[in-house]
Amino acid sequence: MRVRDDRQALTGARLADLLGRLHADAEQAGVEYERLRHTLIRFFDWRGGWPPDECADECLDRLARRLEEDVAIADIRQFALGIARHVLLERRRRPIMSSITDLPEAAKMARATPAAEESPRLDCFDRCLSEMPSEGRALVIGYYEGERDTKIANRRRLSASLGLSENALRSRVQRLRDRLEACVQACLGASGRRSS
Repeated sequence: MRVRDDRQALTGARLADLLGRLHADAEQAGVEYERLRHTLIRFFDWRGGWPPDECADECLDRLARRLEEDVAIADIRQFALGIARHVLLERRRRPIMSSITDLPEAAKMARATPAAEESPRLDCFDRCLSEMPSEGRALVIGYYEGERDTKIANRRRLSASLGLSENALRSRVQRLRDRLEACVQACLGASGRRSS
């Protein structure tokens, strides 16, 4: 993950300028900001810009920097969508980061791997999953349950039952999955040290 420097971060002055351009009334400006951010999140989510909330924030950061340069902008929302298109193109050009198990070749190789090699990984996975709080464990299992349409319906049902948007649910599950993966890696490292 890339760390932004201070020149790129949305500072208080930049945010105040952006809010002032969105509306003269401070309270209404906050509402307009959230509306614009939500529009950008939907833009990225619909077009596969991942994670959409980070893409939207990057877009708003760039918009604020452009406003600081005193660029003449007739319609700030349209200008923001133009920036969003550029951010999306840049994201698409980046190498795709995905779990190796998501790749079809890796799945075939995993099925061909002898059970003895999988055993430590599965043991660690089971141990780490059992150590998760029951809420988190149920959420991760429910999120990945089913195939295609069933999986989509399950995720919608989960997000509705938790009172979360689908994006918020996706983010929560990703954080849980990251913790689970770190636990499995630590377990594998510990079991490797014990066997040597």
